[in-house]
Amino acid sequence: MTLLIGYVPTPVGEAALEAGLAEAAVHGDDVVILNSPRRGSTVDADLVDEEAESALVARATAVGVTARVDHADHGPDVVATFEALVRETGARLIVIGLRRRTPVGKLVMGSSAQRILLEASVPVLAVKPA
Repeated sequence: MTLLIGYVPTPVGEAALEAGLAEAAVHGDDVVILNSPRRGSTVDADLVDEEAESALVARATAVGVTARVDHADHGPDVVATFEALVRETGARLIVIGLRRRTPVGKLVMGSSAQRILLEASVPVLAVKPA
């Protein structure tokens, strides 16, 4: 089977990666690491370069997990990007990181993580950094 991990190079993304790799190692799953820039973005602090991508795959390999990195553009709807990859890969689980937000921040800005939790067609494992 396959796990889909949402990743950005932040403590939140690292927490998701660590949890996802641990889960995949225990269950013998492959991993797709989604590092998704906004549509049309060529410069994005959250977009990993080739060197960082190789390091992510090496980290997975070190724990016995086969991994690939996907850079599908998400435009305004990151949930649709996750769902498309779930369908494409047959993923059994999505792993995402959560950051602390105030209730007002969630109300005003919305939350991609919340939408993924509520709308995903497969179970979602949500983790936060230590």
